[in-house]
Amino acid sequence: MLNKRISLIALGMLSATQAMANDQAESKGFVEDSSLKVLLRNAYINRDYKDGNPDKSEWGQAAIGTFSSGFTQGTVGVGVDAFGLYALNLERNEDRSGAQGIDFFKKGDSGQPADDLSKGGAAIKFRLSSTTLTYGDQMPALPVLNYDNSRLLPESYTGTLITSKEIKGLQLDAGRFTAESRKSAEGRDSGGLKSINVLGGSYQFTEQFKAALYASDVEDVLKKQYVNANYVFPIDKDQSLTLDFNGYRTKLEDSYVRENGITGDDNKIWSLAATFITGPHSFTLAHQRSTGDSNLGYAYGGYQKDQSRVGDGGNTIYLANSYWSDFNAEDERSWQVGYGLDFSTFGVPGLSYNVAYVRGDNITTSTSEGGTEREIFNQIKYVVQSGPAKDLSVKLRSSVLRVSQKSSEYNVSGNEVRVFVDYPINIF
Repeated sequence: MLNKRISLIALGMLSATQAMANDQAESKGFVEDSSLKVLLRNAYINRDYKDGNPDKSEWGQAAIGTFSSGFTQGTVGVGVDAFGLYALNLERNEDRSGAQGIDFFKKGDSGQPADDLSKGGAAIKFRLSSTTLTYGDQMPALPVLNYDNSRLLPESYTGTLITSKEIKGLQLDAGRFTAESRKSAEGRDSGGLKSINVLGGSYQFTEQFKAALYASDVEDVLKKQYVNANYVFPIDKDQSLTLDFNGYRTKLEDSYVRENGITGDDNKIWSLAATFITGPHSFTLAHQRSTGDSNLGYAYGGYQKDQSRVGDGGNTIYLANSYWSDFNAEDERSWQVGYGLDFSTFGVPGLSYNVAYVRGDNITTSTSEGGTEREIFNQIKYVVQSGPAKDLSVKLRSSVLRVSQKSSEYNVSGNEVRVFVDYPINIF
């Protein structure tokens, strides 16, 4: 059914009237609108686990090159996107590598992590008016399929994606992907994805109000729906209040439940965040709640190959209380208090600080009810504003996560440190 819906909406996108918008008419040409960028990334994650669990850490240096051509001129424009990725393992420690949540370098059959990784991909794209069809290797960023770029190398997917912006403020997306490249392994289909169909869109109703609806169908795994509503209340020149609601509903396939020994097949999870901004300060209050009968809670990301996971992207969790822990266990309720500071007002542009405290309770596992967890998150980031190193960013992040004994089946206590140095270079 979803395949038919995607076909119908794709036909509608491609035949939409050009009177509404026409990005293709503004095309300067294949070469003239091209860009080549290189991101140099040095990344380190250390997890000091508690309760007798072995500590884990990985460290690597990456180079991420991306090329995006313009579109040829004419009624239908043609272009090409391509990327090349390389990562060097700077730690190479068999005992400390292999944590699922870090996953810089996948361990081989020998138990050793890879010394380095290299891979690439390319896609061809067509544009009619303000509708683009892209086929090939891509990095989709949708609420129901969002590639993970929060580790050393990014994930990528192979398939077709149609994006239409024919009407101002409205974006429609429809796609089908049949392969997933794991961020820690070489190969176009190292994630083992069978297929995922995605469909949905977002609309900017007013300057203050935006909403989105999306759905996905991961073959033999689950069906998922997503809803978002975001409203910004302007208060004063430098004051505003933003309300942001996000929600997912997932339904696991019966075969997936049986094969993986899962209890239950349904989950609903939502979060509501209120952020008050006044000058350089931001204050956040958020509540998140997970319900349903699936002992997985909200399921997302990971890889179908080796991990028996969902495979819909490691960032497919547009929820307020997602830091080290996602606070997404069965029946979990969580609350967040957060604060952010922009130091540009104090004469240090590019420097920012964020801190958050999140507490979750009512966690259900196969052996207990009423479990709890809590996390203190800190992050300081600096972006160089000028000079030869302009746009270079240094991000230091830490989390202190404590999980009750009742919740040990769901999560594990520990202290985490992340250090990321990103240096983007625009070649042209």
